[in-house]
Formats: sequence, C-alpha cells, structure tokens
Amino acid sequence: MKTLTRLTLATAIFAAFSGAALAAPETFNIDGTHTFPRFSYNHLGYSKQLSRFDKTSGKIVLDKEAKTGSVDVTIDLKSVSTGYDVFNGHLQGEDFFDTEKYPTATFKSTKVKFEGDKPVAVEGNLTIKGITKPVTLTVDAFQFMPHPMMKKDAVGASASAKIKRSDFNLSKYVPYVGDEVTLDIAVEAIKAE
Repeated sequence: MKTLTRLTLATAIFAAFSGAALAAPETFNIDGTHTFPRFSYNHLGYSKQLSRFDKTSGKIVLDKEAKTGSVDVTIDLKSVSTGYDVFNGHLQGEDFFDTEKYPTATFKSTKVKFEGDKPVAVEGNLTIKGITKPVTLTVDAFQFMPHPMMKKDAVGASASAKIKRSDFNLSKYVPYVGDEVTLDIAVEAIKAE
C-alpha cells in the first residue's frame, strides 16, 4: 500500500511539473494593418481633434498561466495622419515631432497587471523626441483566441492613457491648443512562428 501511495504521489508531482513546463510565454507580432495609435486634444476650445499613426510595429509577450507579460511598440512618427497633408507635414516639423531627428516613438512595458485571466493595465516608459516618461495604459478591452482567418492564436486590445504633450517638448501653442492628449491604442497581434 505504501508503494502505491508513493507511486501515486510521484505521478501527481510529475504531472504538476509537466503542466508547469508546458505553460510558457507566447510571443505575438503586432499586425500593422490592424494597429492604429490615435491621439486627441482640445483645439482652441472649439473641438476635439482626432488623429492617428498609420505605421506601428512591435511585439506582445503573454504568459497566461503566470499572469505576466510585456509590450514593446514602435510608432513611425512620419506616418502621422490628420486627414490633411499640410498639417501632417507641420506635425513632423521641429515645432512638434521633429521626425528628421526623432523618427519614432516607443513604448516599453515594465509591468502588465492582470485581473483574473485578462490584463487590465500596462505600466511602461513612453519615449517621444528622446524624452522618456512613465505612462500607464488602461486596457479597456482584451481578447485572446484563434484568429478565424489566419488559423493562429491572436490577441487584441484597446488601451488608453492621458499624457501632457509639454512633458515631451511638444508644447507649441499651449495653452490655446490643449496640453492634455488622450492616447487610444487599438492593437492586434498574431502569434509568432
């Protein structure tokens, strides 16, 4: 009987370690055709202006079992899209993004917070124009499931944060044009091979 008990216990421990070994971080490459960081701000008190960036790359790493992860995103600032070519060029100039010197912005996570099985916030460092500041993205929606067309696992999320553009040396026309900027990021990523 003792031998059977030991064998059962050994089997249970082996199964537990085997299950832990199977749980591992999964890497997802950002799908640039379905990922668009947007930003909005108050324009002279008249309206809320909404623009976006058309080129984004990076990766998301998630470990569902350990409830950990990381996010690493690069935004091509030359892809800014306001709906007006002249204004796109103005935002790329020295008064704003200065894309000749600083062609990209990056966000690198330091911590992903989970509630249950889903991430609810991503803490990290946002770098624009060579200036890095801590930013927390609130995850408003999250999905992890097989992609119905690509037949691979995929993740998607909508996240938001508020920043002050003056923190990143983008303060031209403050206070007339609002200093507070709302970032809204729609992201989709496909599991890497």
